Amino acid sequence: MRKFAVVTVASLFVVVVSVSALSARSSQKSQEPTEWIANNLKEIEKVKVGMTRADLFKVFTTEGGLSTGLKRVYVYRKCPYIKVDVEFEPVDRPARGAEGRVTLIEADEDVLKKISKPYLEWSILD
Repeated sequence: MRKFAVVTVASLFVVVVSVSALSARSSQKSQEPTEWIANNLKEIEKVKVGMTRADLFKVFTTEGGLSTGLKRVYVYRKCPYIKVDVEFEPVDRPARGAEGRVTLIEADEDVLKKISKPYLEWSILD
């Protein structure tokens, strides 16, 4: 009977240790994407109204789709599914051409007038 009790306790010990190890490994795996998102959100949130288009390009790049020189969707350089909508104020040039159309010209000196919160969306391919 004593031998049975020792085997049972040893078996329970092995099960508890195994479950504990699996739980710790699973918890670590679920933290990895959370940490990635948190770290990258910090970088994304550094882009603020008043910065230049050149500053924006350090963190984001352009995406396909319809745009003007003063309004465009940008994608995060480290993940093309993270996007922001940005509006610019032109520097040293008019916002509209002689015909009244919004300019298509983009300049590194343009100033961010509006930036949306980051959002997730599939890539647009032109």
